[in-house]
Amino acid sequence: MKTILPRLLLALALLFGLATTSRAATDDLAAVKARMTARISAIDALKLKDALGENNAGLLEVRDAAVKEAATVAADENKDRTTVYAALAKQAGSTAEQVAKTRAKQIAASSAKGVWVQDDKGTWAKK
Repeated sequence: MKTILPRLLLALALLFGLATTSRAATDDLAAVKARMTARISAIDALKLKDALGENNAGLLEVRDAAVKEAATVAADENKDRTTVYAALAKQAGSTAEQVAKTRAKQIAASSAKGVWVQDDKGTWAKK
């Protein structure tokens, strides 16, 4: 699915781009990368069921609360994305919010057809 490549590229950027951080931080980011990579197929399946969408803040949002695992998957992924955005912001001298908004645009652009995405104004639409 189209969403796998951007996530893998982001994860690789984290591992190699943040090499100057402390060993503990690198270990933490490696664990985040592993969790995010393991979660990709579940996220993609939930997106295809219209249970999850990509919001304009770079996070997953539950679109169908009746799909029970959607909330758990979204919460876990959002926690890890927030960690990633903070690390990238620190490295770039930016804010986590700005990194997240930039990432949201990238995710929306690379999302598969039929995935719910939210534009800058907060309007939801299927890609």
